[in-house]
Amino acid sequence: MNKTITVSALGFMTAASIVTSLRGLPMMAKEEMEMFFYIGFAVILFLIPAGLVAAELGGAFGNREGGIYVWVGEAFGKPVGFIAIFLSWVQNIVFYPTGLSFAAAALAFTLGAPELATNNIYVGLFTIIAFWLCTFVALVSAQFAAKVTQYGFILGTAIPALILIGGLLWWILTGHTIGWAGTTDPSVAILTDGHVHPRWFPYVTNLGGLAFLAGILLSFAGVESQAVHTNELSNPRKGYPIVIVIAALVSFLIFTLGALAVAGILPYEKINLQTGVFDTFSAVFMEMFGSAWQVPILSLLICYGALGGVLAWITGPSRGLLATAHDGKLPPWMQKTTKTGVQKNILIIQGIVVTALSAIYLVVTDVSVVFFLITAMAISLYIIVYLLMYAAAIRLRYTQPDLERSFKIPGGNFGMWLVAGLGFAAVAFAFVLAFVPPDQLPIGNPAMYVALVAGGAIIFTAAPIVLEWFRKDSWLPPEDQAARLASDRVTPLERHGLSEQEVLARG
Repeated sequence: MNKTITVSALGFMTAASIVTSLRGLPMMAKEEMEMFFYIGFAVILFLIPAGLVAAELGGAFGNREGGIYVWVGEAFGKPVGFIAIFLSWVQNIVFYPTGLSFAAAALAFTLGAPELATNNIYVGLFTIIAFWLCTFVALVSAQFAAKVTQYGFILGTAIPALILIGGLLWWILTGHTIGWAGTTDPSVAILTDGHVHPRWFPYVTNLGGLAFLAGILLSFAGVESQAVHTNELSNPRKGYPIVIVIAALVSFLIFTLGALAVAGILPYEKINLQTGVFDTFSAVFMEMFGSAWQVPILSLLICYGALGGVLAWITGPSRGLLATAHDGKLPPWMQKTTKTGVQKNILIIQGIVVTALSAIYLVVTDVSVVFFLITAMAISLYIIVYLLMYAAAIRLRYTQPDLERSFKIPGGNFGMWLVAGLGFAAVAFAFVLAFVPPDQLPIGNPAMYVALVAGGAIIFTAAPIVLEWFRKDSWLPPEDQAARLASDRVTPLERHGLSEQEVLARG
């Protein structure tokens, strides 16, 4: 394979796969100064371990299509690998309504009708229509879809984020009241001798006070998507840790400084999860110029970036799912592709599920609640994928110790246990929090909230198990049917060229 990717290029590619839009900034800003604790938790105990583990697995199996399906399948068998790739695909489906609802808010500000951003009917209809349009584009032309998304990160995320940060500096230097200095809410501030001081660590009276941690964690997910390029570095062993440092630093700066801008400019009680970014732009430009004519332009760029991010992810994870067809994991009707090889029926199923999830906006009036509810559902599914990935990395150190790994977490098996173990514990804790209603939002009936999140997690997790249960040899593509039984009887050690005698000799 040609070594064509530089460390800096892969670092920024990884950062772009993490920071797909600015939609998570208001959620972080809602924690005021406590955001440093949450973001630090996400970077140190999630982003870095996930990146290092994915690099080792991606480097070991970079020549095989399927990504996490192959990684987990090598460790625990193809049925478990299928669960991992299926949930990876499904969690993206659950994510789409939140990404598109952010685009809906951006379009509302572009049109000069910001009140639409919190109108549940508008947001619901927009997400449904926009997703089907994105799906149609993906089905018709992958090349056009690539062109649409090419500059999404720069125009729709990086530039607005820099303007947001610049707005905060101007706000502070001109002596305006800092948003986090004016709140007396006990969840984010301490009142001492008549003076308000921000909290730097979470005020925990119950798990509901930490519920946003899971959502912030999800904002840093996606680092594993670029691990397949590990082998394309000139020196993966030395270069990939630098890639992770670059990605972590860029992500940390964009999220932290962007969230600080929202928290510093808007009063705490006016930070809305859906419109917080646009409200911040409006406040700054109204104070700076006496008008906010710039907001529609920035909002249009952000809308483009959010739509581009959704379009970029529409075909990717579903392509990984299609790769499992060669092992007979999908029924024939899910294997159908267009003349250009796009997995059309999988995309149609994807659209139907997104439509059903987006319909929640049509029946729940508080858009922020729906935004977080769907986010929590996606978190619960994605965390299961990460739990399987961490466990697979540890197991493969013992079952395939001689597997060639272009990048290997240093410290032997202890180093792997330390890195993957920390990551496993962090996401396991976040998994629990995904089912806890947040104190910061008017959830209404907590039991209904838990039932919806848990119900979604159970249904989507059960789906690949049901498919595996009813799997038939006839599901295999014709060219693969003859080799199926022989392939299933081959052990991982044999697959890597070890004979039975060598296996016995190694104990």
